[in-house]
Amino acid sequence: MAAFWQSPKGRLLNGLLVLLVTCVVWELAVRLLHIRAFILPAPSAVLTELVRDPLWYVVNAGHTLWETFLGFSLAAVVGVGLAIVVVYVRWIEQTLYTLLVALNSIPKIAVAPLFILWLGTGIEPKVAIAFMTAVFPIVISSVLGLRSIDPDMLDLAASLRGSRSQTLWKIRVPNALPGMFSGMKVGISFAFVGTIVGEFVASSQGLGFIIVTSTATFDTARIFAAIILLALIGTALFYAVELVERLLLPWHVSQRGESHAARV
Repeated sequence: MAAFWQSPKGRLLNGLLVLLVTCVVWELAVRLLHIRAFILPAPSAVLTELVRDPLWYVVNAGHTLWETFLGFSLAAVVGVGLAIVVVYVRWIEQTLYTLLVALNSIPKIAVAPLFILWLGTGIEPKVAIAFMTAVFPIVISSVLGLRSIDPDMLDLAASLRGSRSQTLWKIRVPNALPGMFSGMKVGISFAFVGTIVGEFVASSQGLGFIIVTSTATFDTARIFAAIILLALIGTALFYAVELVERLLLPWHVSQRGESHAARV
């Protein structure tokens, strides 16, 4: 029985049960305590809002998802590329790391207006903010993974006259993939947050735009509807990256451990 709850199906069922209980408690609290709708709408009111115009929500959610995907994809490519450069070029590490840490320490909401001024109010500033938010954890995790190689393996490659590129693609990168995916799972969540920040500042579409405009009219049910969609999309993005990791790294100990636990 314990093995079932540790399996993917068991975790999914457990999550659904927790969600159901939360909604029931929420509904009862709103009704019994007579909480006003503009302060905290009942789950039934939020559901009514969602089914009133589902296509409109789907279009805006798709807009936010597309911006997040572009920003994250750019961050993944650039982040891994920068990590490779940092590992092989010492002076780049000494300068680039300091710059990355300084950029990461800046609150993204503070630079979002600048991206709007530089890139306009279209999709570009949201993608740029998502990229800036996601690239740091990807670079850090990738550098750590590329360096966490057994020195004996590197010595063996050198003794066999392996070139730098062969050592990189056949030894360093395969061993660094678990670390890279760890950074990407963090990065996809950060990219999603960065996209919403950009939509808060200036946008005419997206779930962030819905939240901002609904706040001005005290439409709390619509705000909660957008927030629920944000939670669902954010969770789906995280598990999408995890699924890719499982498909590409079935040999890794974490994946073999889960599969073994599910069979026991």
